[in-house]
Amino acid sequence: MDLQLKDRHVLITGASKGIGLEIAKSFAREGARLTLVARRAEMLEQNADAIARASGVTVGWVAADLSQDSERERLFAERPDIDILVNNAGAIKGGTLEASSMEDWRSGFDLKVWGYIHLCKLYVPAMRARRSGTVINIIGLGGRAVRPSYIIGAAGNAALIGFTSALGAATPQDNVRIFGINPTVTKTDRMIDQLKTRAEHTFGDAARWEELVDPATYPFGRPTEATEIADLAVMLASPKVHYLSGTVIDIDGGARWGK
Repeated sequence: MDLQLKDRHVLITGASKGIGLEIAKSFAREGARLTLVARRAEMLEQNADAIARASGVTVGWVAADLSQDSERERLFAERPDIDILVNNAGAIKGGTLEASSMEDWRSGFDLKVWGYIHLCKLYVPAMRARRSGTVINIIGLGGRAVRPSYIIGAAGNAALIGFTSALGAATPQDNVRIFGINPTVTKTDRMIDQLKTRAEHTFGDAARWEELVDPATYPFGRPTEATEIADLAVMLASPKVHYLSGTVIDIDGGARWGK
């Protein structure tokens, strides 16, 4: 199926690894032009070169610390004309209220919550003015299935879910779509690194991390793959599902409704 994304300019934040990198690869396979954004220039350059060689598409990159207002504004000044914005940067620290410092709250919100909102404030008016554009917010199931042990994520992700739905209800009148995706636990480098740390403590051998992945605890017997999140984002970005806006889709294999 032709998703009609060839030559669309897609800007992806948090694109140095994990879900963001897989989203970039998936868009590239559809012939989109890319701008990758993250903090580390070296990783961005390597990823951009690899994707360009594999797909033949144009891939640029901008190194920026998106926890800072000035850096978001610089990014917009350098790449003002995009067709699709994918907000993906940000990892919110786990912990209970008692175990979380105010710095944990500030750092989590500065990068993810304020980062997503600010980039929408920068890019969405331009999209509305030209009557064309799409924003995809990669948020997280922690804003739906809230847990005391992930209280910063519960608050931050819930805020972004509400923000995405409210903004996505306003923009269709200008032919602009805003929607979100809530991934559950996803098999990324971050997840594997955490499991390796646990395996080192549990078994004295980080290489045994896969033994800590219990198929019985996951729908379909496994964690979600980052490629599944990426392919969903790209499919929903297609003009073929143009009527989608204001919706935040949970991808958790039905786990939230299970026993």
